[in-house]
Amino acid sequence: MADRDIIEGVSGRHWHALPDGRVQCDICPRECKLRDGQRGLCFVRARRGGEIVLTTYGRSSGFCIDPIEKKPLDHFLPGTPVLSFGTAGCNLTCKFCQNWDISKSREMDRLMDEAPPEAIAEAALQTGCRSVAYTYNDPVIFFEYALDVAAACRSRGIKNVAVSAGYICPEARAEFYDAMDAVNVDLKAFTEGFYKTLCSAELEVVKETLVYIKHETDVWLEITTLLIPGENDSEGEIEELTQWLVEALGPDVPLHFSAFHPDYKMTDKPNTPPETLIRAWRIARKNGVRYAYTGNIHNKETGSTYCHQCGLRLIGRDWYELSDWQLTADGCCPRCGTACAGVFDGKPGDWGRKRQPLRMKQFAAGLHNRLGALH
Repeated sequence: MADRDIIEGVSGRHWHALPDGRVQCDICPRECKLRDGQRGLCFVRARRGGEIVLTTYGRSSGFCIDPIEKKPLDHFLPGTPVLSFGTAGCNLTCKFCQNWDISKSREMDRLMDEAPPEAIAEAALQTGCRSVAYTYNDPVIFFEYALDVAAACRSRGIKNVAVSAGYICPEARAEFYDAMDAVNVDLKAFTEGFYKTLCSAELEVVKETLVYIKHETDVWLEITTLLIPGENDSEGEIEELTQWLVEALGPDVPLHFSAFHPDYKMTDKPNTPPETLIRAWRIARKNGVRYAYTGNIHNKETGSTYCHQCGLRLIGRDWYELSDWQLTADGCCPRCGTACAGVFDGKPGDWGRKRQPLRMKQFAAGLHNRLGALH
């Protein structure tokens, strides 16, 4: 982990000095213990002098306007656009990472787009985005940047969405999720062996985060599990996962089963067959998960939302495209009056599957000029 370059960055939160002269980062359970000039496993949190600093503050690997369903969030402001961005690095070592060129990057020059928090919030407002998503790599590691952006967004009425693996320490966890309005957590598997071997992490920590979000916050929670052939797709494991979800979190937490494609260090594995996702969907429904979905495949039956009381299709969905919309203005089934869990705001948006890359330069410049005129 040693890196003897001159480390620049902003002062970090959640760290403490050790008796042996090292400084321990307390953002995530890795608890990296660093000497001056060293970086943590995530590569972006580093020791400078007597403190931990975030080296990627204000710099992004890119911005894009996506459908909220891509996060995936199916019960949070459906059909609306979300301004998505990430930085570089990650605190997990997933061998199957689908965004490895960003999350595993050790090249700081790949952070091409500079943007202060106020510019990101302004960009979301001006482009009609209802929310900003901290994604592509895990926002836990760019903690300070994410929280400052979140504060700027809230001041403008923009919602905050995190896409995370949930690998975070309790004190930092409380502060982080207090700033969020919705989150999709990657529950990567349901065995400690998978987490240890393929992610260098611990399942129990992620389960604790999920329980905390559901029962200790008002954050809207959805979960995604990427099913990898031969690794975490057995009927027994999916039975265990879905039973635990209903018992520990309740039946209203949406669960997405997503398709794997060979990438990074797992190019020897085949793509996930659609049949595997559909089988998992059926198991989840059988075990009481009211809102189970398949992802990365075209299947309207397994991608749609149904009333758990009478079975009426409430929201028709094929990948990111919405069709049927049967919810009443207050988010209930029009046939039996049962409420559908989620965060709804009248009729859905119509963003669909559009993807719009964005550069922050124009928004940062406009904000600078406007602030200058005020003074």
